[in-house]
Amino acid sequence: MSDKPAAYPSDIEAIIRGRHGNPFVVLGMLGGNGEPVAVNVFAPQAATVTLVGEDGKEIAELERVHREGFFSSYIKGRTERFRYWLKMTAGEHEWIAEDPYRFPPVLGELDEYLLGEGRHLDLYSRLGAHPMTLDGVEGTNFCVWAPNARRVSVVGHFNAWDGRRMPMRKRWGIGIWELFVPGIGKGEIYKYEIVGVSGEVLPLKADPVGFYAENPPATASIVSGAVEHDWADASWMTRRKEAQDKSKPISVYELHLGSWRRGGDNEMLDYDELAEQLVPYVTDMGFTHVELMPVTEHPFSGSWGYQPIGLFAPTSRFGTPEGFARLVDRLHQAGIGVITDWVPAHFPSDAHGLMRFDGTALYEHEDPRLGFHRDWNTLIYNFGRLEVANFLQASALYWVDRFHIDALRVDAVASMLYLDYSRNPGEWIPNRYGGRENLDAVAFLQQTNQRIDERFPGAITIAEESTAWPNVSRPVEDGGLGFSFKWNMGWMNDTLRYMHEDPINRRYHHHLMTFGMVYAYSENFVLPLSHDEVVHGKGSLLNKMPGDRWQRFANLRAYLAFMWGHPGKKLLFMGGEIAQEREWNHDYSIDWHLLDDPSHRGMQDLVRTLNHLYRDTPALHELDCDPRGFEWIDANDGENSVFSFLRKGEEGTKPVLVISNMTPVVRQDFRVGVPLIGSWTEIFNSDSEHFGGSGVSSGGNLMAEEVSWHGRPASITLTVPPLATIFLTSE
Repeated sequence: MSDKPAAYPSDIEAIIRGRHGNPFVVLGMLGGNGEPVAVNVFAPQAATVTLVGEDGKEIAELERVHREGFFSSYIKGRTERFRYWLKMTAGEHEWIAEDPYRFPPVLGELDEYLLGEGRHLDLYSRLGAHPMTLDGVEGTNFCVWAPNARRVSVVGHFNAWDGRRMPMRKRWGIGIWELFVPGIGKGEIYKYEIVGVSGEVLPLKADPVGFYAENPPATASIVSGAVEHDWADASWMTRRKEAQDKSKPISVYELHLGSWRRGGDNEMLDYDELAEQLVPYVTDMGFTHVELMPVTEHPFSGSWGYQPIGLFAPTSRFGTPEGFARLVDRLHQAGIGVITDWVPAHFPSDAHGLMRFDGTALYEHEDPRLGFHRDWNTLIYNFGRLEVANFLQASALYWVDRFHIDALRVDAVASMLYLDYSRNPGEWIPNRYGGRENLDAVAFLQQTNQRIDERFPGAITIAEESTAWPNVSRPVEDGGLGFSFKWNMGWMNDTLRYMHEDPINRRYHHHLMTFGMVYAYSENFVLPLSHDEVVHGKGSLLNKMPGDRWQRFANLRAYLAFMWGHPGKKLLFMGGEIAQEREWNHDYSIDWHLLDDPSHRGMQDLVRTLNHLYRDTPALHELDCDPRGFEWIDANDGENSVFSFLRKGEEGTKPVLVISNMTPVVRQDFRVGVPLIGSWTEIFNSDSEHFGGSGVSSGGNLMAEEVSWHGRPASITLTVPPLATIFLTSE
């Protein structure tokens, strides 16, 4: 036996008070390799603690050396380490437990190196809570980054939420804390108790790399492990790269899972129930993709997911991570691509989240001039910190890797790019060159896009960027940000302004519909009519339209058809396809009962028809992002508020002539120049009675005459219906 105590009083006191920063030098089995073996256990729930060997026999009863439950003894005659269990008693209760402090670390040297370098792109395979078998024992390994903490403990019902009982091992070089807890499996709720740099006990924190969380307003993480799913979408994944090329039709149905459809008592549907209804609906409507507003876990439902805390966790509002994987799989099996919104721009200041995670500004900037969004009362990530950039990039890769997500739409990119975003002079800090560009954010976005492209060819990224920042959707090697596409916010704002005008005044705003073509090929554009346009008092798309009821429907039909004819990929928020009358409310379903009305049903038929026509007509999509694919016939007929242009595909593809009349006046004997003599056929008319229109049409085939018009060698004369868009193609 050693003359030294098995544990020094100062160490015992530090463990009991929850102030010891390195519990593995105190707890568990110490000594061995010829040195006397001692075992120290902190078990405030136990009256006695006895060591039990592999043969089930008692080896030694530990001495209670502190009244609060610290047990410690040298093991007589033992100088080599051995396998043991802890038999504990309290009153009439007796139980056998594993000692967490007898297990080795899980993180390897390579993990430590890559995490320290900020290059561990699958850090989700190590950080977080991972059920596993270690040394033949089932349990969960917990791992979290908190470099400035004095102590980190995992807490839950399994230890009475007592942070003193399971302090974690710190990997000093990288600030990672880890602990394998035997006997803990999937479904256990947990958080981290952290003692900050100044010795203060912080509010309990959810796991930054948690894969599943309690249903809000509860805030604990749930042991789940990175999602595993037996995928059946090989056919889609094989052709995904081709299907998402800029030469292919991409028509996106944007939706909020919590309010697309609801149950009879206004209850939200779960992921499986959504799959049963969403997949056939989107397929029937002809959309190529769905875009899901952020499904990352978020504390406040009214943020719609745009203020996330759990960047690795599908929200539990609709079920489990496995349920979300099944939804994606079902969509893929139907040939529908899945886009999810991803929000690295900011995060909320909820106490259980990332804010001052280890008592310091760890994920955010210390200086609010860099680290705080006043518009949203949220915090800004420190993109220049390697570990933070690694964390965010790993989150992006996790969704593409484990959930087979096809595209990430990155929200609020403009707020990331500009240091003076929504700030007055003196409220921001210039970059090292004195400019307003956030160079760290630029590098972060470029690197993220490159890593997604390298690791998952065929997956794409889409920027919601509302300024004129150049080359957003151009390759990084060419000086761009590396996104695949960019939302065309300018086109959306201009055209909606135009449509809001009374038709009698539209002649004075004609350029709002044509200006988008000035810069149409500076980026690979998506034309978005998104959720942002139907909330916060903006009203629905239908209610943005002027005139009486008939005119409002006609205006919206003409506008949507103009959009589907215009260069650029398409995006429409749920409800727009049925002419939702009221503004979107995330607490209620879309008003599906409106489809009992022929006008609303006609709008749905129109969108369905446009989608299928867009997909089946190469001229409408092949050269969406190429100036060869568009040609104005007449961009200047402001007097009549008529727009006419050609859409063209690759050589040999029949062109499509698009004509929009944005007044309620029927244009009789209207002459339009065309490039080809011969027969032209109307293939779409938004004024069709089938869609709820008046049925004005030139009918059948139109013969182009050898009469030069609009600078073309031939022309056709036709009747252009009121408040309508028509498509014609040559025979």
